[in-house]
Amino acid sequence: MLVGLTIGMNTRTSGLQGDVNVKVERYHPPVPPPRPSMFYGREDLVAELTNLVINDEHIALIGLGGMGKSSLAKAIINEPLVMEKFADRRFFVTYDGLDPSTITFETFTTRFAEALGIELAGADPVRQISTLLHSASALVVLDNAETFEEASGSSALGEIPPAIAEIADIPGVILILTSRSRRNAPNVRWITKDIPPLDLNSAQAAFFQIYHHANRSDAGEDIRDLLKELEFHPLSINLLSNAAQQNSWPPATLLKRWNNRHSKVLDPGKGKLQSLSDAMQLSLSSPSMQDLGEDGCRVLAIIAFLPQGLNDALASDLLPSLPQVEIICDVLCRQSLVYRQDSFIKLLAPIRHYVRDSLQAPDSACLREIRAFYYRIVECCFEEHDYYADIITSDHLNIEHVVAFNLAHVLDVTEETYDICWQFLWCLHRHLPRPTILTPFIFKIVENSSMRTPKARCLQHLGALYTTLTQLTEGMKAFKTAEALYLAVGDHENVAHCVVQCADIYRCQGRFIQSQQVLEAFQNTDSWKSLGETPKAYALYFSDKARMYTLTTSADKLFVKSAEDRDWGLPSKIWHWRAKFYHGGDIVQVNTHLEDLLPQCPSTGDLFARRDVLEGLAQIAFCEGRLSDAIDILQKLVEMFEGQNSDGVLWYTVQKAIVASKQGNHDLARELVHKASEPFQFFALRNARAFLHRSYGSALIELTAGEYDKAASQFTATIEGCNMQGNLHTKAFNIRGLGEVAFVHGDFVLAAQHFAETRSLCAEMGVPPCQLYSCLPFHALSDWFEGWGLFLEDCSPFMNVR
Repeated sequence: MLVGLTIGMNTRTSGLQGDVNVKVERYHPPVPPPRPSMFYGREDLVAELTNLVINDEHIALIGLGGMGKSSLAKAIINEPLVMEKFADRRFFVTYDGLDPSTITFETFTTRFAEALGIELAGADPVRQISTLLHSASALVVLDNAETFEEASGSSALGEIPPAIAEIADIPGVILILTSRSRRNAPNVRWITKDIPPLDLNSAQAAFFQIYHHANRSDAGEDIRDLLKELEFHPLSINLLSNAAQQNSWPPATLLKRWNNRHSKVLDPGKGKLQSLSDAMQLSLSSPSMQDLGEDGCRVLAIIAFLPQGLNDALASDLLPSLPQVEIICDVLCRQSLVYRQDSFIKLLAPIRHYVRDSLQAPDSACLREIRAFYYRIVECCFEEHDYYADIITSDHLNIEHVVAFNLAHVLDVTEETYDICWQFLWCLHRHLPRPTILTPFIFKIVENSSMRTPKARCLQHLGALYTTLTQLTEGMKAFKTAEALYLAVGDHENVAHCVVQCADIYRCQGRFIQSQQVLEAFQNTDSWKSLGETPKAYALYFSDKARMYTLTTSADKLFVKSAEDRDWGLPSKIWHWRAKFYHGGDIVQVNTHLEDLLPQCPSTGDLFARRDVLEGLAQIAFCEGRLSDAIDILQKLVEMFEGQNSDGVLWYTVQKAIVASKQGNHDLARELVHKASEPFQFFALRNARAFLHRSYGSALIELTAGEYDKAASQFTATIEGCNMQGNLHTKAFNIRGLGEVAFVHGDFVLAAQHFAETRSLCAEMGVPPCQLYSCLPFHALSDWFEGWGLFLEDCSPFMNVR
């Protein structure tokens, strides 16, 4: 321990010029602050930063107020390795509570000297501070450095940064700086660390360390979701848990208070450590923010309004009336009020709530500019199909929010907004199919005489989106509501479209009889009589698709009428020959006709006709035992959809895997399914149809490989998905699969139960049990699984099993 300091007694100071009056009795180094007791989830970060300190690196800890920068610095100075290296030469200089607009160089140095335990006397305070720091290695924390970094006094701004740089150059002296600002002293080799929020487990630990009115296991998902909504901001978690504890709120009451009051709940006391508002005001009142004037808060309000934040690259396009918007965003970022992530300028959730609750509402002129820009993007994307699709996919949540806001809050909504609504749904459907928050707003559109058609259009495109996502109940509801509206205004062509889509939803579920009934009933309506030839061909085409599965109509009659239409002629011819194949027609003749039709199919743009021909050719090759040819054709389908339709890539890769398994390449088959599923790992069940296809394909591969227990598990999981989706066809495949597993294990009673259920499903679908796989040959089980056939023929061992 250093017991005295005089000029001349320490060789470290002998070379300094001039006298420095630092008296021995004035050196009383204060004890550094202890490690915070409420400190969670920073172990790896503390270890990383401690290693930097031990290796003589200067560190700048940057972050929003309440992120735990000061706590992190206190933890570091109390780490054993740090204590061993610096002993009592660990100094914590805090600049908390000072006004950046009035701070002077003298204030800065006085605070610094007090933390070192010395009293300055005379001129040149930096030399006096340096004299002490020269005497041995030292670790100095400059806490709340934004106070002097934002100093508006000219003398402070000019003198403080060089002083910090001079101190940082002293051998053996290491600086840790904590700040909301990124305007850290130049000429110092800072290693800058942005302090992240807590993780979920640490956030829960911090919350329940204070809150005792429910334990962690009883609080369940609600508290976890609330902490996620706070984005694990440490100060907000602390304030929320204290408010809940002090008011004895049970979890249900806490959630109610949060939903009703949001950031107001985070103001239980006064001061930056007890109030989010006070912590925010420190940042908002900084000289840098004040220099921005009202525009700073205007931009903050817009960033808070947009759920994704402000697209950094489009900021000047979105807000042309704010020519300094990019500079403003840079200042907000330097002040740690916002952060940049994935090309967007964002606010942490508690700050977003504070801005929405306490600052000015978004400027109406700015909202009009944002609306105009996004509406123009949607119109261009719809009219040109792929033009500006990148902005649709990058800003989709913002665009959706602007449309929803206008539907809900703007009086006298213009027809333009309704047009943009359905055009945006079209863009989502084409480029980024996902559920949408627009659903309730669309259903709430008033149904007066002038609004029926705009509402019907929105519902029609909403139905198409939900159908693509295999959310069939929602899709059916939207189509039926749209159908009634179109019927009311006499738009029979769109009535036909909605009816056909509802019928096709039944078909996709394997409800072929219901699908036929819907379309047959429609042909007896006044709407049918009002239709032109092309809408009729459209309806007949889908009617024949359902009839094809039931095998009640000769294949010679299927798709014949619709084949005469200019628009539906090519797809009808393709499916006519595929139907003949499924119904047992001449396979060579079918193959020849499909090959002849292939050159007529577009290779760009609308690829569905080409897909249908290639898929039919692959099925023929598969059934003829030309498995390598089948794989080659399926690969063409995969390549056709790569980069355009991930569902299509998954679909045909799974079919490739099934064929590979039939070749005996079971490991390759599993690998193909796994790789094809990787793009979907973050979008579980985004498209339930694709999920069921993948899941059944995996079960089929395991069954073919003789891994019966794995196959049974996969069949069971797929059946659960089928029950959720009401999919009878795929369910029948999987229950039959369970029957074959039971048959292999010799459990004929269980096998009979599964086969009986499969036969019952066939009756409900209208499919002959012996023709269960006729239209989907890739789904068929290998011939050596004979339990189903024996059961249908009432042969041993099922003759006496009922």
